[in-house]
Amino acid sequence: MYVQTEITPNPNSLKFLPGKIVSNHGSFEITKKDETNNELIRNMLSINGVEGIFLGKDFISINKNDEISWDEIKHIVISLINDFYSSGKECVIEKSLNEGQESLAEIEQQIVKILDEKIRPAVAKDGGDIKFKEFKDGVVKVQLQGSCSGCPSSTMTLKQGVQNLLCHYIPEVKQVEAI
Repeated sequence: MYVQTEITPNPNSLKFLPGKIVSNHGSFEITKKDETNNELIRNMLSINGVEGIFLGKDFISINKNDEISWDEIKHIVISLINDFYSSGKECVIEKSLNEGQESLAEIEQQIVKILDEKIRPAVAKDGGDIKFKEFKDGVVKVQLQGSCSGCPSSTMTLKQGVQNLLCHYIPEVKQVEAI
């Protein structure tokens, strides 16, 4: 198996592409070993300098701190991913950990639909994700995850991309904020 890597706009985040399904039930971000029993994720979070793991459908983004270089940890992550899939496992996450969106108001459902269809695919290319959190008084609150979390260009993406798009499609939206 050959795990490819891609750089992201965030210099402290690297996208790992195993060429297999990573999560068959949405995206997840884990920053603490005690948040999961998954052996691969726990092992990656044990690597010196790793601060968070983001799992997308077909990729894993690793966020690290400034003190460690990618040269020091990249080969360890690739080795762990190879070992995981070589043991016969099909994907890293097989069950949904996300809360449902069934109880959302109609306008919130419209916001989530635009995020899912128009914005999420673009941020996934950069190794991240965007999650709807709240809509109140014209303000949409979202959570940036994976490579997008802490990325120097995330503010520009949020204001020029997400906010413009949501305001265009949903006149009630006046502003977008990251939490």
